[in-house]
Amino acid sequence: MKSSGKEKQTGVHTGSEELLLEKPSLKELCQKYNIRFKKRLGQNLLLDDNIHRIMIETAHLNREDAVVEVGAGLGALTWHLVQHAGQVLAVEIDPSFMPCLNDRFGHLQYVKLFRGDILNHELEELIYEYLPKAKHYKMISNLPYYITTPVLFHFLESSVDFETIVIMVQYEVGVRMSARYGTKDYGVLSLSVQSLYHVDLVHSVPKTCFVPRPEVDSCIIRLRKIIPPLMPVERRKKVLRVIHSAFSQRRKSLKNALSKSPFLAYSSSQVLEALHCAGIDPLRRAETLTWNDFVQITEGLEKIEPQL
Repeated sequence: MKSSGKEKQTGVHTGSEELLLEKPSLKELCQKYNIRFKKRLGQNLLLDDNIHRIMIETAHLNREDAVVEVGAGLGALTWHLVQHAGQVLAVEIDPSFMPCLNDRFGHLQYVKLFRGDILNHELEELIYEYLPKAKHYKMISNLPYYITTPVLFHFLESSVDFETIVIMVQYEVGVRMSARYGTKDYGVLSLSVQSLYHVDLVHSVPKTCFVPRPEVDSCIIRLRKIIPPLMPVERRKKVLRVIHSAFSQRRKSLKNALSKSPFLAYSSSQVLEALHCAGIDPLRRAETLTWNDFVQITEGLEKIEPQL
């Protein structure tokens, strides 16, 4: 593709010209590059390209957006991203996919390809190097099942301000992310995500849409950043420490879970005092509490021991 001078200078796709990228079938790409999917890396081929279109529409992409994609594979989703975003950083851990990605997108000034494990690299450093001066950051990915939660927390705990995250995940993980208090799926993941983002369960994706066929269904989840944030970063970390403690033994009462937690250092009597200050029954279980309830407990504990 021939780029305009402005695109060469800035490395940003301005939409000033029409993209004419080839779109071979994934079967053709597998044959051409001798691709063998690895079960240990959670690699599955999505047969229904309409799912990718739904993800793009859900993310509301425009040319001011810089997008990070984790697990680019053969570039099926990447192809859609480069049509709509201003900049794209496609990350892939498997070296066998890189020749395909380089052939398809390596000539584009505004597309950066990175071979490596996203969990072994600071997002801040990758963004600084590959997506400099971007105005709006989004993450759109088909996440492999085996690293969904670690990758999600990697982005949640990053200082990079991702306005929108659209991911395809295992259906039960999507349910846990969107779960409300009082349900069996409600837990640390629910509260960690919902303390930063509004969660939308957008679309279910049956396992029949993949080859090799996984054992479970998937879904598309959209996370929309809460603006302004509920609280400062360090304050949120303190509340999450209490949440981790409460759910570490989720079948136990709050009094027992918090006083015996390896994450905290409070006696049973101190925990009872903090719960009393928060107006919360010590016999309740963690899944019955809202985010605000955990904030109240954190404040109660701080009155006893300021170094929580």
